[in-house]
Amino acid sequence: MAAQRPFRNDRILSDWENASRLFAPLSRERVEIAAFAYLAADRRMLALRYTRSRRADLVDLPLRRIVSDALAFGASGLVIGHNHPRGSSAPSRADIDATRLLARTLRPLEIAVLDHLVVASDGIASFRVMGLL
Repeated sequence: MAAQRPFRNDRILSDWENASRLFAPLSRERVEIAAFAYLAADRRMLALRYTRSRRADLVDLPLRRIVSDALAFGASGLVIGHNHPRGSSAPSRADIDATRLLARTLRPLEIAVLDHLVVASDGIASFRVMGLL
């Protein structure tokens, strides 16, 4: 996973629109990238990490690293964003399964997966809005 990206310490991810603005630039990438916004209880962003794939159709969610980072940052919530370079923001079955696995893994640690946004040229899909989380 890559190092922290710069962000304003006072950025609040209080709703879908704020999270969408944060992850929207992923739509311009040619390979899949997953970004992880670690949040405090008041939804203030503590850190932003990302991982880049070498492929246009697959990115792994590094569970151990995500859990480790969430604990290290003292996060109580996580918002995931990743892109689909081929154009469709519809979540794949693999996206859904990986997100649910991550949510189940973090739940006993009292860390909530608040949303997972799929960003593509046709728009942004929210797991929360779609009822997938």
